[in-house]
Amino acid sequence: TKSDVTPPSSRFLKWRMADVWRDVRSLLPAAESDFPLEFGEDVDPGLVAVMARARRRLYVAASPSRDPWARVVLDFSWEKLNAGTWRDVGAEWRRVYAYGCLFEAGGLCRGDPTPARVREAIRACDMGLLMGAPIMGDVLHRLVGVLRKKLDACRPEQAHHTEEPRVKRPKKDSDRMPVISEAKSVRRMRCPSLERFRSEFLDTREPVILEGTTDHWPAFKDHEWSIDYLRTVAGCRTVPVEVGSRYTDEDWSQTLITLNDFIDHYVLGEDGTGTGYLAQHQLFDQVPELKEDIRIPDYCCLGEGAEDDITINAWFGPVGTVSPLHQDPQQNFLAQVVGRKFVRLYSPEESKNLYPHQSELLHNTSQVDVEDPDAERFPDFLKAPYQECVLQPGDVLFIPVKHWHYIRSLDLSFSVSFWWS
Repeated sequence: TKSDVTPPSSRFLKWRMADVWRDVRSLLPAAESDFPLEFGEDVDPGLVAVMARARRRLYVAASPSRDPWARVVLDFSWEKLNAGTWRDVGAEWRRVYAYGCLFEAGGLCRGDPTPARVREAIRACDMGLLMGAPIMGDVLHRLVGVLRKKLDACRPEQAHHTEEPRVKRPKKDSDRMPVISEAKSVRRMRCPSLERFRSEFLDTREPVILEGTTDHWPAFKDHEWSIDYLRTVAGCRTVPVEVGSRYTDEDWSQTLITLNDFIDHYVLGEDGTGTGYLAQHQLFDQVPELKEDIRIPDYCCLGEGAEDDITINAWFGPVGTVSPLHQDPQQNFLAQVVGRKFVRLYSPEESKNLYPHQSELLHNTSQVDVEDPDAERFPDFLKAPYQECVLQPGDVLFIPVKHWHYIRSLDLSFSVSFWWS
């Protein structure tokens, strides 16, 4: 028979993929009438009718194919999401887009989907998580979890590798190491008490490197972060990436690619020279496995807000990546997990000597190239006193609110920052 000549691995793969739709369907309401499609008056009733047609396809024995109604929903809502500034986009339209992504993913998982179609479905879910709003008890998160497990179970190499050959080593292993004098180095302290941290650093707005505060993180123990680990837990996930040496450059841009492709092209490939950077606060929401590997520093309890008010950001990029001299409106704990970073800090009192951009968009960013300043254009910059340091894996740098900071990755680097008030 045909099955007798089919390789066992192929039979196993087909059997696993055949279960995909069953498990996807189990995440949806049992009856179509229980599947909510309720929107405010901003959403045209005609579009809601189209969404109802897309919903219907999830409950009938339709042939496996892309859902044309899902594409209509996605195209229409995408136009709404990009019609103006992001802060002006209504939550209802973000919900519509998320529903479109759910319908698209569902269509891709019908029948006997290939691993490639499952990866497309994961991308659809990621787009809904990045650009949309939570729907149906955060069903897109749960759907990604199911699809990732299917890929991992049937053929791990499909989930963790791209089709293109991979360059094995970064173009540069490390960047030039700065010479830091003892007089300018940031103070270090091992696990100060809450009271001592408040009195000596928080109240006085004094930077400090905290040692030993991440020793219990799974990212350093149970799940040591590395490129292979990132591929395993998030390689197929679509993430926003900044392309360019620094965000003040004219050729700087943003794009959406899978983490595997980012690693292949910007971290390990020919572009791995500080020209691509994953810098975003949604990665830990997208990939709960990574969030479980880190811990919010205890010192954040000294802030005014609740734990949910703390913004956790991921910063992952190749050697040579630069964050220009800038300041942030909140307190910041910058935790170094992988690689080393050079950091220079200036007090807010030196703002006049740091030549901030005059535009509203970049008013919190200096015009000066810190490590190669133009003394003719910015003569007062050289007068400004500063502190600097090299962060090692496990170090946590406290950057007080409004403190100016410049950062350069000395190695392939992964950092986590916690912004709090």
